[in-house]
Amino acid sequence: MALTSRTDMSRFQRRRRIGIAIILAVILVALLTIRSAWSDDWTHEYIEDVGIGVIILAILGRMWCTLYIGGRKSAEIVRLGPYSMTRNPLYVFSTLGAAGIGMLTGSLTVAFALAVLCYAAFRFVIAAEEGYLENTFGETYIAYKREVPRFFPNVSLYKEADVLSVRASMLYKTFFDGLVFFVAYPLLEFVEYLQATHVLPVLLRLY
Repeated sequence: MALTSRTDMSRFQRRRRIGIAIILAVILVALLTIRSAWSDDWTHEYIEDVGIGVIILAILGRMWCTLYIGGRKSAEIVRLGPYSMTRNPLYVFSTLGAAGIGMLTGSLTVAFALAVLCYAAFRFVIAAEEGYLENTFGETYIAYKREVPRFFPNVSLYKEADVLSVRASMLYKTFFDGLVFFVAYPLLEFVEYLQATHVLPVLLRLY
């Protein structure tokens, strides 16, 4: 998909949000019939606790990204902070958040599957956005592509900014958007209760 204008980009981002919402709905339906296969409650609870920590890391990471790019996305190429290590740190932290949601089921397999699914979806999004950025910023973005990884961070490239300027509204929005990750916790706990009381069938048990 070639995005050649800001209008194309805005249209694509709206479709992306709808697509992600549909994917999340499908995942939630699938999780209604999946349960952790760990026989001891301790392992299950430990994985859930780690999942909560991963979700917190994802939310803080997304806010860290906003400190650098808030209000500047698609307007300039940001190459400092998290954007000095990977060109798409927001998607990296969102993928971590997806893995954290998977861990809330008590299953490492579900966590890995959600992370892979999220990564695959973001690869499509990134490919489309790169066309727009290359068309808009030309050699500046091409050089950025050449020097900084697309997704998996290279910490040796890290560069810090001396001064940061960010719109507070963007930071708040990122924080509240990130809280959506936590909505999964009570939902999945309720699913576990329904499964334990045999209201919902367990079709698949995964470690």
